[in-house]
Amino acid sequence: MAKPATQRPKLPGVGRLGLVEPQAQADLNGLGWNTDAHVELLWSLSRAPDADTALRAVVRLSEALGDDWHELDSALLKDRSLRGRLFAVLGSSLALGDHLIANPDSWHLLAGNISLPSPRELAEIFTEEAEKATGAALAVPPLRTLYRNRVMVLAALDLASTVENEPVLPFTIVGEHLSDLADAALGAALNVVSRSVCGDGPVPALSVIAMGKCGARELNYVSDVDVIFVADDGSHAGLGTATRIAGEMMRLAADAFFEVDAALRPEGKQGQLVRTLDSHIAYYERWAKTWEFQALMKARPAAGDEELGARYIEALMPMVWTACERDDFVPEVQAMRRRVEELVPAGVRTRELKLGSGGLRDVEFAVQLLQLVHGRNDDELHVASTVNALAALGTGGYIGRDDAANLTASYEFLRLLEHRLQLQRLKRTHMLPEADDEEAMRWLARAAHMRPDGRHDALGVLREELKRQSRRVSRLHAKLFYQPLLESVGQATLGLSDGMSTASAERQLAALGYEGPQSALTHLAALTGGTARRGRVQQVLLPTLLDWLSDTPDPDAGLLAYRRLSDELADQRWFLAALRDEGAVAKRLMHVLGTSAYVPDLLMHAPEVIQLYADGPNGPKLCDVDTEGVARSLVASAARHGDPLRAIAAARSLRRRELARIASADLLGMLDVTAVCKQLTSMWVAVLQAALDAVIRANTPQAGPPARIAVIGMGRLGGGELGYGSDADVLFVCEPHAGVEESAAVKWSQTVAEQVRSRLGTPGADPPLDVDANLRPEGRSGPLVRTLASYAAYYEQWAQPWEVQALLRAHRVAGDLELGERFLLMADKTRYPEGGVSAETVQEIRRIKARVDAERLPRGADPNTHTKLGRGGLTDIEWTVQLLQLRYAHKMPALHTTSTLDTLDAIGAAELIAEGDIELLRDAWLTATRARNALVLVRGKPTDQLPGPGRLLNAVAVAAGWRDGDGGEFLDNYLRITRRAKAVVLRIFGG
Repeated sequence: MAKPATQRPKLPGVGRLGLVEPQAQADLNGLGWNTDAHVELLWSLSRAPDADTALRAVVRLSEALGDDWHELDSALLKDRSLRGRLFAVLGSSLALGDHLIANPDSWHLLAGNISLPSPRELAEIFTEEAEKATGAALAVPPLRTLYRNRVMVLAALDLASTVENEPVLPFTIVGEHLSDLADAALGAALNVVSRSVCGDGPVPALSVIAMGKCGARELNYVSDVDVIFVADDGSHAGLGTATRIAGEMMRLAADAFFEVDAALRPEGKQGQLVRTLDSHIAYYERWAKTWEFQALMKARPAAGDEELGARYIEALMPMVWTACERDDFVPEVQAMRRRVEELVPAGVRTRELKLGSGGLRDVEFAVQLLQLVHGRNDDELHVASTVNALAALGTGGYIGRDDAANLTASYEFLRLLEHRLQLQRLKRTHMLPEADDEEAMRWLARAAHMRPDGRHDALGVLREELKRQSRRVSRLHAKLFYQPLLESVGQATLGLSDGMSTASAERQLAALGYEGPQSALTHLAALTGGTARRGRVQQVLLPTLLDWLSDTPDPDAGLLAYRRLSDELADQRWFLAALRDEGAVAKRLMHVLGTSAYVPDLLMHAPEVIQLYADGPNGPKLCDVDTEGVARSLVASAARHGDPLRAIAAARSLRRRELARIASADLLGMLDVTAVCKQLTSMWVAVLQAALDAVIRANTPQAGPPARIAVIGMGRLGGGELGYGSDADVLFVCEPHAGVEESAAVKWSQTVAEQVRSRLGTPGADPPLDVDANLRPEGRSGPLVRTLASYAAYYEQWAQPWEVQALLRAHRVAGDLELGERFLLMADKTRYPEGGVSAETVQEIRRIKARVDAERLPRGADPNTHTKLGRGGLTDIEWTVQLLQLRYAHKMPALHTTSTLDTLDAIGAAELIAEGDIELLRDAWLTATRARNALVLVRGKPTDQLPGPGRLLNAVAVAAGWRDGDGGEFLDNYLRITRRAKAVVLRIFGG
């Protein structure tokens, strides 16, 4: 039987080759790639990341080669490796394609069995080229060509597997070779410049220290090369010559190879470009910041005087590994983390490979921090590259081995994408293409070795992998710090000794911001040592929770509060489920617990508020509340109880829940200060109404109540401007019912008012409600309750200037509203008299204010930072506003308002003072009110004095919503605003 004829391979059409440009077939014909002999070559071309780009480059290359094209054409038919390398480079990098076309004979570098030269061989190659140069300007073109050729060879080996079945070049090899190439290039530049500057004279000893990725031997294809220059000659002449050499070397390198950045040197760009070794040592011993020691972790001699470079490393490295003991280590590390996160605009975070969430910087920062923390006690961590450091941390038990392997894989994947993006145009970039740019994303997928997997094409595989890797980095970033801590707690409980030691765990917690690491470990043991299910859930939750806590002002207090909440809610399955399933709930709760001493106690008795930390369809549930409806519910709930004690307890329970909700929303930046004050006032009014109703019911005889009672709000309550630490200033007014003796009515009303005050002021699970009636006629010496007629007679005959001023904020808040309204009409005659108040009254108000300033400030208080009585504080602003009301309200009805801010608006509309002054007073009032509220939230008790610099002030800054939580900046801003407002007060109030 005859053998069947061998089937000849079929020549593929341009469509099957993935070529879409109209001229593709003509280009193939022009190259002669239209015969059966070219089938395999064409299939290789089709596997290039961008086949059309590769084909266009080949056409241009053939034109550049001219008669020599046939040699390359023939080689491509025979050398499969050459095809893979050439098509991969041309289909991935427009810039390298242009370079090859400009230097067409360089294709020979990609043919045959090629390998990467060693660092010594690279140095020899570049030195040989440098020594040919007769001047710096003439050296640039050949050195640039040499450098691009070496980058092209590396890229060809790195990319070849995308086209042919060539071995994938490990990421570490790529980074190391690029760093070695940079060393050789720097050495060549130094060689050329030294000969140019010094001629036949002596060359000063100068060492180039590589920093950053070059120092760690993990350089990108396109990156600035960070360096520090160190000299050995301290003489003026020697240092001057070395500085000139360094500057000209940087310029030559920028023209021929890459940008050289010396900004990591002492004092940054403002510092000397070149320093002696002794000068470097002195700087790092006295002035260096934490980030500068972190940068030194990657320092490595790269070029120049090797012995001097070695002495530099030997002198400075011991300082690096003790940096974590510096007093400012923790706050500086936290500040660095926040700065990195804020560098990237929100709109591009998902595209940023380096600085975005779950990006390269997350990995690098975490690894370097762990090295700094544990490196003093473990020399195995003294490695520069991120990949090597991850391996060392895993081996040492500082992170889990699986976590180290997974994070290494994610890091190398992200660096691979970074390399591919940079190769395209040899431009420095870390930005993924726009999500809807499918062509760019498809090119990237092919360049990054993505293959269809049956469910997705290469583009789909890339998108899925990006999501998976970003999630993994974000998850491991928190787990990296805290999972080993939890494991060390469990091992200590079981008496095991594997993994991180207790001492190492304490060091790590201290570096992450915990001032009491031993207590923190105790809390972790308690949290993870409960029932099997709870312990497992806590083990899963705690790495992320602890990470969020570490970024709060007081992680120690936050962790203790979380432990107390977890113990209190041990039987409530919803609690841990909400933290596990609702990321927003967990993150917001940690922020609140680590910032406030006020809210955790409220949450202990009103834990259901935690469920409002979740997002609802209309935004955060904490804000999706009808405050008027809540007030009505509070009054109705109390009314269900006949016993006034139980009724008031019910009202306070709902108040406690509302306090927790309002304070939580405030701390999380969901409510502005005016909304906070209004909601606190609304709640206070509801509690007063509920308590008054309950006491009246309990004290009403069968014949009915002897009198009507109204509660008039004064001060901040009357102005609708209550803060967390405010008392409720009130007046009680009554009116006998028909047929009731006035004395009997007043006596009964007195009993009701006394019981309201005493029962609301009883300490409980929530802050007590202090009802203050000291603004009544005759102060504490006068009767607690008066009839409306008695008030009218008193104010008409005896009202003192301070009492007239106090009435400016009188407003009915509870009880009989009709009686309250008549009280206000009566008060109008006193506070807004026809013709205005007398000049003597105005003068007396000014005298009283001077006395308040001199006598009321607490002993030891700082008048610059006392939010109530201090310079430009609340009292200054409010007295100034009230004085203008006293002077002009009789002829300007718009000034008949009890709110400070509304009155300021009316004063501005009436042009009584300049608009700029209005804004200064408004800013000061809002700033002081916000700071005063923040003080209560942080300290858990009423206080008016801002603390000095430190953790407490930072916490107040965070609670007040100050950017970065920088207490120093917050305090500077407060002082600036109140100082300007005080100038306005002195001018307007002082007349």
